[in-house]
Amino acid sequence: MSGVLAEALIEAKVGVGRLRDGIALTERELAAERKQLEDAERRGRLAAGIPDPETVAVAERFAARHRERAAVLERKLAAQRDELALAEREAEEIAAQLRAARRSGPNAGLRARREVEAAGRARPGSEPDADPLRAETDRARMEAAVREQLAHLKRKLGRTDAG
Repeated sequence: MSGVLAEALIEAKVGVGRLRDGIALTERELAAERKQLEDAERRGRLAAGIPDPETVAVAERFAARHRERAAVLERKLAAQRDELALAEREAEEIAAQLRAARRSGPNAGLRARREVEAAGRARPGSEPDADPLRAETDRARMEAAVREQLAHLKRKLGRTDAG
């Protein structure tokens, strides 16, 4: 199971890196768009200073386009930052699961069950000969859940390979 978790953690960290790269790109695009907006507004002011209504109209159209594009990029950047925060939380959850799995080891459930039985109490609702089957079933369910989480992360990051 920890192998599946480790793979999921790697995928999550790669996804976080991609999201950070996307944010950096959007920030650069936004900075360029703001610069172009500033230039268009400055040209409009200069054109207004000399009576040139055609140049003023062109500058206003360009300024409006750059203003609109900057607003779109600002919304995009906000959404990317929200998505990054979500991906970082998911990566941390996977890392915590991996740490817990490594701490408990592959036979932690079996060790705990033996300790309870050694103390003279059977696990509630279990028969002694059904325990190995139940442990295997629980392990299979956990691995399936981890695989599904990994598949969800891959879909979210736009990866279509089966891994």
